[in-house]
Amino acid sequence: MKADIHPEYHPVVFVDGEHEIITKSTLTSKKTREIDGVEHFVIPIDISAHSHPFYTGKQKLMDTEGRVDRFLKRYNMQREEDKEEGGDEQE
Repeated sequence: MKADIHPEYHPVVFVDGEHEIITKSTLTSKKTREIDGVEHFVIPIDISAHSHPFYTGKQKLMDTEGRVDRFLKRYNMQREEDKEEGGDEQE
């Protein structure tokens, strides 16, 4: 490894509302907080795994079946299940 090319890692605490994530990072800030006798840089963040809609289960799922139906309708096609049930109607 080359000397003096790697960034310095500092102890930090990422704050997302009421949740705190204690780790190390290359980021720094002017605010610091002592945790277990070690000075940590305090970095506020907007979204983390604690507040992201995907991870909290609050994200709405897309209607994938509706998307398939729209595609089939657009190109005047039928599903395989529909062809088997009503196959005699087309002849």
